[in-house]
Amino acid sequence: MRSFWPLCLLLLLLAGCAVDVRTSPQAHLRLSPQVSRSALPADPVLPAPSPSAQPAGFVDAAAPLLPPADPAADLAEEDTDAVETDEEGVAADLDEEELDPETLEDNAALQAVDAAPPEEEGETVFLGENEFDFPLVDNEKVRYFVDYFSGPLKKHVRTWLERSTTYLPMMREIFAEQGLPKDLVYLAMIESGFNNKAYSRARASGQWQFIEGTGRVYGLSNDWWRDERRDPEKATRAAARHLADLYRMFDGDWYLALAAYNAGAGKIRKAIERYGTRDFWQLTHGSYLKKETKQYVPKMLAGLMIAKHPERYGFTDLAYQAPLAYEQAELPAATDIEVIARLAETDYETVKKLNPELKRWSTPPGVSAYPLRLPVGSGAAFAERYAQLPENERTNFVYHKVKKGDTPAALAKRYNVRADDILRFNKLRSNRALRVGQNLLIPLNPEAGKMALADLRESLRDDAPAAKGGKGGGKRYTVRRGDSLYKIARRFNVSEQQLRGWNGLRGNALKPGQSLVVAAGTGAGKANAAAKATPAARAGKGDVRKIVYQVRAGDSLWTIGRQFDVEASQIRGWNNLPRNPVLRPGQRLTLLVKSNSRG
Repeated sequence: MRSFWPLCLLLLLLAGCAVDVRTSPQAHLRLSPQVSRSALPADPVLPAPSPSAQPAGFVDAAAPLLPPADPAADLAEEDTDAVETDEEGVAADLDEEELDPETLEDNAALQAVDAAPPEEEGETVFLGENEFDFPLVDNEKVRYFVDYFSGPLKKHVRTWLERSTTYLPMMREIFAEQGLPKDLVYLAMIESGFNNKAYSRARASGQWQFIEGTGRVYGLSNDWWRDERRDPEKATRAAARHLADLYRMFDGDWYLALAAYNAGAGKIRKAIERYGTRDFWQLTHGSYLKKETKQYVPKMLAGLMIAKHPERYGFTDLAYQAPLAYEQAELPAATDIEVIARLAETDYETVKKLNPELKRWSTPPGVSAYPLRLPVGSGAAFAERYAQLPENERTNFVYHKVKKGDTPAALAKRYNVRADDILRFNKLRSNRALRVGQNLLIPLNPEAGKMALADLRESLRDDAPAAKGGKGGGKRYTVRRGDSLYKIARRFNVSEQQLRGWNGLRGNALKPGQSLVVAAGTGAGKANAAAKATPAARAGKGDVRKIVYQVRAGDSLWTIGRQFDVEASQIRGWNNLPRNPVLRPGQRLTLLVKSNSRG
């Protein structure tokens, strides 16, 4: 019977994920406007707690109860303090795109490694203020974190508060639908600072910091193409169901439920058995629970107090961000983000920001109705243009891992492309250059616009050996404690992408004592530098001419670069363009081309 209940639970959770949207017949895809929510149900009323008892919180009494939990099948049993990490507090096996400096700062601040709350909480007083719908108490540990958040961590907390309003309306509505206290949404501030890219040392991802296994139980997919733990709405729905399950599992005690959200239900059950008490504060007096779990509830309560009355704690003139607003389309097949951006008359970065779960340049293959967020006002035009787009123009590239027997000619026949294009796009010199396990970009539509090839190649790059030091190997640097790829790149005036390429790195993980190539030499770095050289550097000043090119309909930096034998990155540099610019017909671009170039 133990295997029966988890299966039923999973089926119930998956059945609850259906969402009604409107159909757009012109494009054979579904459009649904999603704008900020403001009209929310009235706050639930808390039952009056006993003065001597820890308040139990609130949940919808009519909600269906789940089967009794099996202690041997807890959802999150991992010991979060036992995970191997790098020096930035990020798990060493992180398979994500580059974490930006703001996210790295958030990750460090959220760990609160320098926090030292008192061992004893002192007198615990229930605050029965009407503006809170979550059971709030005050004691010395809570007051410590109020001071900590409004003191040493004030700069970070200010950013989190300003960022919170992007997601709070949506989160409150979802929590209200589940019968949860709407103030419980501020748990996302303690977990991630409301940052979709947050990634913890326990390999937890997204605003609600789901680990892989728990996210999967609650319907969150994570594969090479997407990580739905970073989808703000899907992850919030999963978090609401998980918190409701834990609340019922611990008989209506919110503090035990929160502790279990952090440490795992099994860990809290064992703590209760070991110490013979269900009082969270008493459980923190022993050594069984980790420091992070002991601090979790007082941090949440302190964060809630500040978030509800920021000016009371010195947070004035906050620049709150606008609520998340978008229109949603369900795509019938995998589509490149750049194609989506062009049809929606926006840019690549905007589409990525609205869809933070996407790890790559395309929506996932094999998904027939992928829900995609679009800027408000762009949905109808996007649907009409998408309906007119031939199926073979939805994707510009596919990913292929070389298998035994693969050749450029065989792959060209399979994908209906030219073998020469496969070789050129992957910088291969001959048919014999393929090796089993190699990652390739197959250019299905080589004449179409695309994001920078360097970015695509980086996401598919093979595990190349690090460049050797010594003769012709380039300058080397030994990693020190506290270093990050971002800091080292700035120190040596190179890009993080160059550092990864020279050293065969996939992500950000560095270890003290590790030796890195930090400057181009005659080995791996030389080839990299040559790829970035301007025409003047390659051909000599007398062989280069300056022209002004007028953009035509259908042009992209890549097609223009191919026409004049220059790199898209060079065109961006010459014209001070952003990373993924939207070109418009009639726009003028300055080019430095070789005299014998076409055009």
